[in-house]
Amino acid sequence: MAGRGLTWLNCAGLSRLPWLLHAFSTRLGGTAGGYAPGLNLGFTANEPRARVERHRRRFFAALGAGEFALASLRQIHSAHVYLVERDSGGGLEYHPAGCAFPDRPSQPLLPGDSLVTAQPGILLSIRTADCLPVLLVDPEHRAVAAVHAGWRGALARVIEKTVGEMRRLMGSRPLQLIAALGPSIRACCYEVGDEVVEAFTSRYPQGDKFFVHSPRASRTFIRLHAAAFLSAHTPGHEPPDPPRARLDLVAVAREQLLSGGLTPRHIHVAEYCTACRTDLFYSYRREGSRAGRMMAVIGIRPETLAATKRRST
Repeated sequence: MAGRGLTWLNCAGLSRLPWLLHAFSTRLGGTAGGYAPGLNLGFTANEPRARVERHRRRFFAALGAGEFALASLRQIHSAHVYLVERDSGGGLEYHPAGCAFPDRPSQPLLPGDSLVTAQPGILLSIRTADCLPVLLVDPEHRAVAAVHAGWRGALARVIEKTVGEMRRLMGSRPLQLIAALGPSIRACCYEVGDEVVEAFTSRYPQGDKFFVHSPRASRTFIRLHAAAFLSAHTPGHEPPDPPRARLDLVAVAREQLLSGGLTPRHIHVAEYCTACRTDLFYSYRREGSRAGRMMAVIGIRPETLAATKRRST
């Protein structure tokens, strides 16, 4: 999708719902200059705050979400889930999972990685630059969720826990839920160390299937081709072996969604690797501190906007 000089992705499985607003931003667009070139929507180091705020206003206006209240978290790679609702004064209050008492943050943002709501006019947001953004929709009860899933959050089952919270809070039936998995770093580029492999295989009986393993050279091959394995480094100072496994975050997310009760045909995946496509997306793995942030957003349109959407389609 495109508008006002910006480009974003929509999920076809969600776009058929006229009451729903959602998008996965790209880096295309934005004002000239800046430490992170493109449409940076995150308050990253060395990036002027005013520039990011200007980008956000343009992005929300292009989506038709200029009047929505923005819900955000201080993302910490956790499994913390919050219900977001309007308070009596029109502001936002955040209810931690399992807690009856809301928080009303100003600054700093509350720590967590998942947001759910069933109220119109609230725009749930997740920022990414390689981690997996997951949007969940309950068409039956008109409830939505936005999940930030890096490997630590995925290990802690943040996606499955969010499905559980939608069941508990909104009465959602998992078989009716629709999931959209946005662009993220994929198994082709996401090399990880043995500690990550061990973490997943120790917590998931099927954890090994989340990895693509690079073949190790056999002892026979090394003996026959010994010269190729000679090191010019001083003994004891050789560089560490490179990672031998690549993590498939989409496979982890799919497993959690299926375990949570979703049907496979309701799981939609955007086939983009952020590390492969830095022309379209930011990638912290590829760009380091110069990487900006994309934003995945989802919200329920107020009834007047939903009616306009129905007429236009």
